[in-house]
Amino acid sequence: MTRDVLVERDRQLELRTRAAAALLMAGDRAVLTSHTAAVLFGCTAADSGRVHVLVPYDRPLRSTPDIAVHHGHYDETDVVTVDGLRVYALECVLTELLCRASRATALACMDQALALAAPQARNEFRAEVAHRIGARRDSRGRRRAEVLLNLATGLSESPAESWLLLGLFDAGLPIPAQQVPVTDVDGHVLYRLDFAWEELRVALEYDGFAAHVGRGLRDAARENDLRRLGWTVIRATAADLKDPAELHAAIRRAFWRRVAA
Repeated sequence: MTRDVLVERDRQLELRTRAAAALLMAGDRAVLTSHTAAVLFGCTAADSGRVHVLVPYDRPLRSTPDIAVHHGHYDETDVVTVDGLRVYALECVLTELLCRASRATALACMDQALALAAPQARNEFRAEVAHRIGARRDSRGRRRAEVLLNLATGLSESPAESWLLLGLFDAGLPIPAQQVPVTDVDGHVLYRLDFAWEELRVALEYDGFAAHVGRGLRDAARENDLRRLGWTVIRATAADLKDPAELHAAIRRAFWRRVAA
């Protein structure tokens, strides 16, 4: 990563090792930030390629192919220790990602952060991020961050579900509920729907490869049962994340059929 820091060859690809080396190179006041900090907190949707470090303005340091250097003001009270490393606090990191990173990455990380928090602490954590967004010195990206924060629920079970939700929003479709339980007459939960427009009884299910491999017959039986219960089920795959036009058209057709029925 740098000529000034030696790294053991068999550990040089580990994120923690690369992050520790970057901090040594950047100096005592440096702190891990952005994507690197998010990954260390458990937000795996963030890119773990380059190591991101934040340093004061008076530290004359340039980025390298392996290390992204950010210059800025920060309060030491917002620096925490994660696995022995100086890391910018999660609420600060998320604020920057929501304002500046790709929208898909930022939303997925915010969803993962909310999911990692205890349910009773999520509203407080969301409020803290909202406060940080409003108090940010650089107003650029503030409105975008507020929109993404409002979209995040912590209910997406994978980054792909966060990306799918963002696509629905961008397409101007109504925002669905997530992880919606379908119960029998006795109130027992039969299924949970990834996304659902409950009034129209239209469901959207994401078929992630890892989660659905070897489950073709089981998924088909589940879908048939949902249809029997009055649900219209639309399935999305990874291909729909790249080109969602047909998926969005299918959802609109399902809405139209329900309204016209």
